[in-house]
Amino acid sequence: MNGARLLTIVFGVAIMSMLSGCTWVELKPQGEKIRMLTPPEVGRCKFLGRITSNTAATIGIFARSKDTVQEEVERLARNNAADMGGDTIVPTGPLIDGEQSFNVYRCINP
Repeated sequence: MNGARLLTIVFGVAIMSMLSGCTWVELKPQGEKIRMLTPPEVGRCKFLGRITSNTAATIGIFARSKDTVQEEVERLARNNAADMGGDTIVPTGPLIDGEQSFNVYRCINP
């Protein structure tokens, strides 16, 4: 392998490593008000529905940071819950390949 090709590969890997930690999902002002709770904490809340959020878990052949992917999925869920009139989300399962489902509740003034 020649030096120029090796340098290109190293540069590409460095760029992808930096991008894998970036989050591209903006939390809307309404989404900032959405809480994430556990099932026992929403017993007196009104169930509004279920949402599934997903984002890219990989960029090309490179895996993104699991923490970054989790943060993006939660931001998407909070934004969507606000659009539904909810104030609380509860994960219904684990994050798998950049996708996770949440139940949406209204706990304040149900």
